[in-house]
Amino acid sequence: MDATDRAVVNHLQGGFPVCEYPYRVAAEQLGITEDELLTRLQQLLAEKILTRFGPMVQIERMGGAFSLAAMSVPEADFDHVAEVVNALPEVAHNYQRAHALNMWFVLATETPDGIAATIAKIEAATGNRVLNMPKEREYFVGARFTA
Repeated sequence: MDATDRAVVNHLQGGFPVCEYPYRVAAEQLGITEDELLTRLQQLLAEKILTRFGPMVQIERMGGAFSLAAMSVPEADFDHVAEVVNALPEVAHNYQRAHALNMWFVLATETPDGIAATIAKIEAATGNRVLNMPKEREYFVGARFTA
């Protein structure tokens, strides 16, 4: 990362313009062109310096649901089960943990009923029980990471 990449990462964590041409406005704020901003973002994503660039939305306000889920997957089956789980469009993130519940993932569905349906689909496809852990309360952390 060069100084401009760091400026891009630092600046865009604080908010992104909501307007007709948000990348153009953000680029102007950074003193670069829109094309340069887009190229840099694509490169940061391609190099896995950034794993994601996009909005964080409260899906419940739009009628959907989020839930944290976990499974205990035999180590020999882990890669196969991960492929099955990751193939579902409702799976937002999937992580391996050093714990009895060694696979943790986030479900995001268009409706609250979609969580149970997706869990049933995963259990049927993998033969593993899914522990559903819906949020009880939401906290805003506001984490920022200076590049």
